[in-house]
Parts: sequence; structure tokens; C-alpha cells
Amino acid sequence: MANRIVVDPITRIEGHLRIEAEIKDGKIVNAYSSSTMVRGMEKIVEGRDPRDVWAFVQRTCGVCTTVHAIASIRAVEDALGIKVPPNAELARNIVTVAHAFQDHVVHFYHLHALDWVDVTKVLEADPKATSELAQSISKWPNSSPGYFSDVKTRIKKFVDSGQLGIFANGYWGHPAMKLPPEVNLLAVAHYLEALEWQKEIVKVHTILGGKNPHPHFLVGGMASAVNLNDAGSLNAERLAYVGKLLKDAHRFINEVYVPDLLAIASFYKDWGGIGASKFKNYLSYGDLPSDNIRNPKSYKWPQGIIVNGDLSTVHDVDLEKTDDIQEFVNKSWYDYSVGKDKGLHPYNGETNIHYTGPKPPYDYLDVDKEYSFLKTPRWQGKPMEVGPLARMLVGYAKGVPEYKNVVDYALKKLDVPVEALFSTLGRTAARGLESVLLADWGLEFYDQLINNIKKGDTRMANMEKWDPATWPKEAKGVGYMEAPRGGLAHWIVIKDGKTANYQMVVPTTWNASPRDPKGQMSAYESALIGTPIADENNPVEILRTIHSFDPCLACAVHLYDPKGKHISQIQIGGACMI
Repeated sequence: MANRIVVDPITRIEGHLRIEAEIKDGKIVNAYSSSTMVRGMEKIVEGRDPRDVWAFVQRTCGVCTTVHAIASIRAVEDALGIKVPPNAELARNIVTVAHAFQDHVVHFYHLHALDWVDVTKVLEADPKATSELAQSISKWPNSSPGYFSDVKTRIKKFVDSGQLGIFANGYWGHPAMKLPPEVNLLAVAHYLEALEWQKEIVKVHTILGGKNPHPHFLVGGMASAVNLNDAGSLNAERLAYVGKLLKDAHRFINEVYVPDLLAIASFYKDWGGIGASKFKNYLSYGDLPSDNIRNPKSYKWPQGIIVNGDLSTVHDVDLEKTDDIQEFVNKSWYDYSVGKDKGLHPYNGETNIHYTGPKPPYDYLDVDKEYSFLKTPRWQGKPMEVGPLARMLVGYAKGVPEYKNVVDYALKKLDVPVEALFSTLGRTAARGLESVLLADWGLEFYDQLINNIKKGDTRMANMEKWDPATWPKEAKGVGYMEAPRGGLAHWIVIKDGKTANYQMVVPTTWNASPRDPKGQMSAYESALIGTPIADENNPVEILRTIHSFDPCLACAVHLYDPKGKHISQIQIGGACMI
């Protein structure tokens, strides 16, 4: 008989996620993923001016702010036929790239690394041996024995104080931890360096978008004007600083992040056979246009779908076709006017919250009924996995040279077959490999922007269709992009100049949703099946696979009574470091 265990809340993520797993003979035989929070952003923006919607939906998450804003303004631009100037598209690309690789670095070091790295083993490390290891895999300058000795001393002070601070509540000493002490010391040293680096790279958003988090955007382009000689605009000094930040990021990714990733992965190659989504379907909307007409053939992030792990065929994506993408609510705390077992395309989507779940305290979810606040999206009736792994696989399957080069390099370095990509290890590695490409693309987009400005093109916005009197009586559009965690799309219906319907399908909706009417699992649930569990009381293996997706459900829950009075707030603040 299987034993059910509960991990709630899953920490070191954005939002509130509960995993229930049934374990038999040391392996997971069944799993259930439940989002225990609801935001209702789609209802909040109904009736509002479409040009203002981005400012609301951007606050769906305190981390994914940039991507929600861009998807939103693209939806409005698509509906109204607005074309943005080349500089605005390039600036958006730069902001997107900087957001993505900053997110990947933070995920690896601060959200996911502690599933593999044993901080307490740092005290057993030899700083000289750690220095030799560091210098053998990278030319990063902070690699002397004295440097690592200082880090070891800092960690010892934490341990001696009895207060581990940011390193509290880890699975220290767990039998699944395999790293030698020196690799643990290397990883912890770079964990601390990454904390400093990540707060610098977000200055790209501050310069191009006015602030961070929640940069400013604009339907029709960017809100920042270019004037090389004006102190209040995007001047020469500020643009030069963006270039410096992108160059610094390029170095950190190539000399710290990726060498660490490969070093740690070499001790966990068995995870190249654990954590695959059983259906092996992967979806990438594509993004980062290089020709300013949003032609999918020009996207740096490729567009396409892989079915059943077949890398020989890449299927097309159509976000407008109503039979392709549909959301179901048969296992969700929502109702549809057409019935709970019917799917709706987002243009016709409904957000009718109807909570029928258990009232706390309770032991287990009633998974025979509704058990999540996430809807269940499907592509042609099939579950899909989205994210960096999906993008890397689509690029690799399409034979794009830069994708093949970086993937083949990693496979050769780790001495694993291509099948290892379909795994927890592959999902984690994909973020690092993608960051190598992103670092190159960021500099490429930056050079294009500077060259345009040098030629006299300083346009950052197209305001021709800003007057609602010029709009059609009814219009609809979709804005899509690739967020760090995967394909993100916003659909809008505009009537009489106002937002009549708005629906968002976010990456974690694809990956973490409950079962559909056919009983098919989504990525989180299916990826856990077969995972070995060494200690049911300390299931670090569940965290390894779930964290490899980098879940993002949101930052807080706000409740109001019918009169608008605030009842309570549950705040976990940013990326929980527990």
C-alpha cells in the first residue's frame, strides 16, 4: 500500500504550491500538484482602458514583472495593429534578456542549488584544493586559497552562532547529497557572489524602464526617450552603462555560472534519468525578434512544439486557432458556463472562482474532486511542458547551430546521451546553457540599438493609434513571449474602447496544473512518477524535480470582504530563502 506524504508549502519558489505524493517501495507512484492561492487579475482589468492593463497584470508576480507587462502591451498592439519602432523592440529584447539570465542565475544559486549542495560540508573543505578546482574549470579571478579560506570562515561563524540565516532549514547530511566538500565550498562562495551580481544586472531595467521591479512600458513602444545630451533621458552615459552591465553579465555567466553548473552536474549524472515529464511534449511560443516585424523565423528563441520526445519533427504553434489551445477546469476551483468538462480558448475564457475544497486544517486534498486554483491548459488535447528545456529542445531539434553547439558541448562534457536532456538534470542544465546564448544576444541587441541611434534614429514609441476614437468597435489580440519559466501569453478582447475579456496562461499554469478530463497529468505531477525517495521524512528528491521547473505561482494572497475591507494578507516576500 502506498504512503502519501505532503510537502506544503514548497519553498524557495514564488507563491504557494502544495505537492502530495504517494510512495511505494521507495518510489513515487502518484502525485498531485495544487496551487493554493488565487489572484483573479483577469477580473481586475475588465472594463479598464486597454492601454493601462499592463500596469495591473505586471503585478501578477513580483519577479516576472517585465514579461507580464510586455505580453500585455503586445496583446493590445496585436489587437489594434500597432507597430513599434525598431529601437523599442530592441530595448524590449535587452530588458527581456537581462531579466531572463538574472532569473536563471538566481534560480540556480539561490533557489535550486541547496537541493544539491550541503552547506555544512563546507567546514570539511580544503581551501587550497578548492582553489585548484576553481582554477581548473574557469579563469574567474576570485579563486585563491585565501579567498576560499575567508568564505569558509564566514560559514563557520554562521554554524558556530547556531543561526544559519539564509542557509537555515536545508537537507544537510541527507544521503542524497553527493558533492565533495571542495565543490560545496566552491558553490557556496559563488552563491554569495551571485547575490551581489544579481542586484547589479537589474540596473538595466532601471535605466531602460525607469525602475525595478515593475519597470515602465508603453503600448506602442518604450516610455524612455533617447537624447544623448539630456540628463533626464537615455543619454550616452546611461546607454554606455547598460553595455558595461551586459558585458559583466557575459563574463559572470561564462566564468562562474556555467562552470559551476557542469561541475555540480558531473556528480549527479544519475538525475539524467529521473524527472522526465512522461509525455515528453514541449512547447515554445518563441520570442526575441531580430527583424522588428515579429516574424517567428527571426526569433532567437525558436517557436515550435515537440510531441512524444520526437526531435525529428517540430510542429507549428498557432495561438489564434481556437481548437489548439484550450483551458479546462474539471479539477480546478472554477466554474464554466459551458460546463466543467468543456475546454475554452482564452479568447472565450472565463474566470469564475468557485472554491469547493477542504477547509483547514485537513490532512489531504480530495483529488477525486477539484484540488487546485490553476486551470489546465492543453494543446490539441495534449499536456505540454514549457520552459528553458522546451526552448533548448526546439532549437536543437530545428538544427539551429548555436543551440546544437552549446547542447552538444554540455553532453560531451558530462559524457551523457541526448536522452539525458529529458530529465531533472536536463531541465536544470538548460537554464545555464540558455544563459550562454542570452549573454551573447544581449550584447548583439545592444550593438544594434547603439548603431541605430548613431545613425540618427532615436524613435522609441509609435503613438499614431493612441486615440480610442480611431479604434474599431471590437478587436481582439494575443501577446506572447518566452518568460524565464516558459511560454507566456495574454489574450485580450476590446469592446467600445474598454477591456471586455482578458485571459493569461502563464508558464506554471502549463506545468503545474491538475489533471484534465482525460485524466492526463501535467508536467509537475508526471515528472515525479518513478522518483526514488531515500527518506520519506526528508523528501529532497521532490524538491529537486519541482525546483527544476522554477515554480512561479505569485507573491502574496490578498482577501477582501464584499464591501472591500481588507481581511488578511499572507506575505512570503520575493523568493523565499527557506
